[in-house]
Amino acid sequence: METTQWQLLTPAPQEYLNASGVPPLIAQLLYNRGVKLDGIDSFFTADYGLMSSPFLLPDISQAVSRIYKALLSKEKIAVYGDFDVDGITATILIVEGLSWLGGKAIPYIPDRHNEGHGLNLGAIEKLHSQGVSLVITVDCGITDCAAAKKVQQIGMDMIITDHHVPLPELPQVVAAINPKRANSHYPFPELAGVGVAFKLLQALLYKHNKEASLHEFLDLVALGTVADLVPLVDENRYLVKEGIKVLNNTRRIGLREMISLAGLNLGQIDTEEISWTLGPRINAASRIDTASTSYELLVTQSSEEAYRLARELEEKNAERQRLTEEVLKKVKEKLVYRAYPPLLIEGDESYPVGIIGLVAGKLVDEFYKPAIILNLDPEKCHGSCRSIAEFNIVAALEKCRDLLITFGGHPMAAGFTLARQNLARLEERIMKLAIDELEHLDLRPKLTIDAEVPLSIFAGDTFNLIQRLSPFGRGNSIPTFLTRKLEVIERRNLGNEGKHLELKIKQGSAIWRAVAFNSGKLRETLPSYIDAVYNIGNTWWNGEKVLRLNLLDFAASQS
Repeated sequence: METTQWQLLTPAPQEYLNASGVPPLIAQLLYNRGVKLDGIDSFFTADYGLMSSPFLLPDISQAVSRIYKALLSKEKIAVYGDFDVDGITATILIVEGLSWLGGKAIPYIPDRHNEGHGLNLGAIEKLHSQGVSLVITVDCGITDCAAAKKVQQIGMDMIITDHHVPLPELPQVVAAINPKRANSHYPFPELAGVGVAFKLLQALLYKHNKEASLHEFLDLVALGTVADLVPLVDENRYLVKEGIKVLNNTRRIGLREMISLAGLNLGQIDTEEISWTLGPRINAASRIDTASTSYELLVTQSSEEAYRLARELEEKNAERQRLTEEVLKKVKEKLVYRAYPPLLIEGDESYPVGIIGLVAGKLVDEFYKPAIILNLDPEKCHGSCRSIAEFNIVAALEKCRDLLITFGGHPMAAGFTLARQNLARLEERIMKLAIDELEHLDLRPKLTIDAEVPLSIFAGDTFNLIQRLSPFGRGNSIPTFLTRKLEVIERRNLGNEGKHLELKIKQGSAIWRAVAFNSGKLRETLPSYIDAVYNIGNTWWNGEKVLRLNLLDFAASQS
């Protein structure tokens, strides 16, 4: 925390504040998020008007025609997904949507450990042997040109729906639906995989005037969109805002059971609960075993099965946490003996494939450097990458593609496989890329601050006005504030080994409770007056819901 750079955003122009029609602090938050004056109303309402026609997506008409042909001919259809929350929810959405239209689709979600991301030739052949004539991919496929060619050769058709960045060469398929395609006319390119799947279902239902039926699928869309960390702006804002309403009244008994066992309450689920509680549990299934537990949980109609599967996910999530800490400790013990490089890379035969991405993410959080963690097999290695804003990791992998078997992802998170014999060359090349791009930079995590304010500004209805900017997430972060010269009037350590810090702080007549999680700044060393960066959230105190400050960083006041 001591090395974090505090970056206070530029104050909004006075004319923006005057014309906004909202209190100055709220106007500043809108300005910081790039909301133009004529877009303020739509930002607050975040209603159906943010939705664009699905027929603006490339190849969508061809996809609709081919799917209806398959439905009318009673063809066997397979939905090929991915094993994360986005992929699982997208798979369910299309399978259930086709069922509504009178079809029956076979779901196929690959095994993270044995098959990895993307289309697998063995799986394609297996589906062909089962009589499948049409494969619809969700959240994958846009870079799988070789697998798509195999599909064509064996006489199956394929429709790809994906949101990952395409390569210059597109797969030769019936339809490749992706808002990020260079020739796409879709106005919003940042849909999640489940969002693209939702648009396909919207186009299918449009033909029969059944678009209203889409609403009950929005719990799935909210789960996948939030968990996949796509920007919660524009159309995603509507999908998640409405999806959270559906989620809090979900008809999915497995989801209700998981929420209960996780210690949450229906009616109180928001993006934070999806990100930190529900998403990790759904992902835990494929990290420890296969995604089938999570898939079955979200589709089951049996109360007994729902409880059993939710309990199983709780156990897998606990195992996931234990393994992550175990591997992280091993990695850090190895890294400590090395020079201080701009990119962290480490591999071992014992690192589980399902955990390496989490470990890479924790290394980025701690050291603010790109991190690559590998599971090493005698023949093939699986790598998972997490990065920082200053280093586009998928672009770096593109420059190493001649060494890789497969790769894909986003600028801040990616994965790849490569032959073990190419590992040393990959390390050398990607390290050089990192040195060239990063060595001259001051690499410290940045804490972006919306406004410097006195504590008194949060009196009255200010918190409720701030909440009108929700749902919060990437692209619309929880508002963050700086207040200087706060008097610390009470302090105590909380949690295991006292790693959390709870304070009572005062400025003028305003007194607030505040908490700093995993602070490392022990109460004995705390100054009497601090400058603090924080956001505001709800907590429970003596059975009542109260507001508190969540401290993100603090330092001794200088004046």
